Amino acid sequence: MPLRRRRWDAQPTDRCEVLLASDGRQAFSESAVARAAALAGTGPVAVVTLAKVYGSSFGLPHPGLLPTKQELGERRGWVEHAIEQLQQDRLQADGQVAATRRATRKLAEVARVRGVRIVVIDETASTGLRRLVEGDVGSELRRKLRRHGIDVEVVPRD
Repeated sequence: MPLRRRRWDAQPTDRCEVLLASDGRQAFSESAVARAAALAGTGPVAVVTLAKVYGSSFGLPHPGLLPTKQELGERRGWVEHAIEQLQQDRLQADGQVAATRRATRKLAEVARVRGVRIVVIDETASTGLRRLVEGDVGSELRRKLRRHGIDVEVVPRD
């Protein structure tokens, strides 16, 4: 049997009104879920969180740098909890966990593919050196999506 690359689930491509996004550092806050529900009106909501891939070894994927099963399970739980909250408000919602090295690039790609009009993202709790090194996902995402006519709303954490 030849070695084959493991296939991930196909990404949803249905159009949505709002994208509820997380950079994968923390679960979705109640205020972000409520704001996404308010902005969606009666339209569907897409929920996305990221699982960080930490790099490669000599240009080749290395299993130790990929997200673990526990990390993926934890993020799936975040997505399922947010979807349950949105469905309590009688909204259609679906979600996904995306593994990536570049958070901003992946969230911008998902927003463009899903055809959303606004992205709701939690404010990251990082400050100082961490913000300098990792960047501010909300402001970078706003800059990337501005030319596509997609608004980004950063919600302060509870």
